Amino acid sequence: MGIPLTGEFRARALDILAGRIAPAAARDAATVVVLRDAPLEVYLLRRKATMAFAAGAYVFPGGSVDPRDADHAVAWAGPSPAEWGELLRAEEGTARGLVCAAVRETFEESGVLLAGPTEDTIVADTTGWDAEREALIDRTLSFVDFLDDKGLVLRSDLLKPWGHWITPEIEYRRYDTRFFVAALPYGQRTRDVGGEADSVAWMRPQQALDLAKSHEISVMMPTFHTLTEMAGFDTIAGVFANDREIVTIMPQVVEVDGEMRLDVAR
Repeated sequence: MGIPLTGEFRARALDILAGRIAPAAARDAATVVVLRDAPLEVYLLRRKATMAFAAGAYVFPGGSVDPRDADHAVAWAGPSPAEWGELLRAEEGTARGLVCAAVRETFEESGVLLAGPTEDTIVADTTGWDAEREALIDRTLSFVDFLDDKGLVLRSDLLKPWGHWITPEIEYRRYDTRFFVAALPYGQRTRDVGGEADSVAWMRPQQALDLAKSHEISVMMPTFHTLTEMAGFDTIAGVFANDREIVTIMPQVVEVDGEMRLDVAR
């Protein structure tokens, strides 16, 4: 079981296990599985081959937390940051940043915006906001200022916590990532590409798994695991009705018959 480690990563794993080098610190990050029904599909984007992390892999929208995501000025509706802190087992400020990053990154990478003019409405159409998306992507615009300019409030109630993955210690870039799920809001549509992607696709979870197993697409371990879980549902309602316990997962290096492998450890 697990993924064999060879070459550079095998040597790095041995150095870390021996205490010769320290693993990189993991940055807080958020990933959102955007869903649509009839049939149940997930939104995936392929990261550009030039990216330093997960180049060429199909992933869900997401990214690291911007320090400004934790700004208390973010207009907020739904469960409070304190309530999210309990759900995510994180400090309130960290939870605020994670939820805000989840909404911001989803908008940046898909055009889907989980926000509305009031606490019980959702913006119907984000067409024409590409300039704002680009400004968010290059960090010349903060998410709090974007929401303020548009007169919108973040809808934290449109997210459901789903998973918690920490990048293994052998990686040079590491992320402490909370996974969320969200339904594609009525009337909104996804864009063709985001700042870090060169193509996007809506797929049935099992279709994506089959393509990954046949090596037609590349997916990382957390994505494969999450797709496997999504494949067990027929509808968005079923996903949101799932009474889920969040378990932290960090793949770890193990030795199997003299071979170094990366395997899931909970």
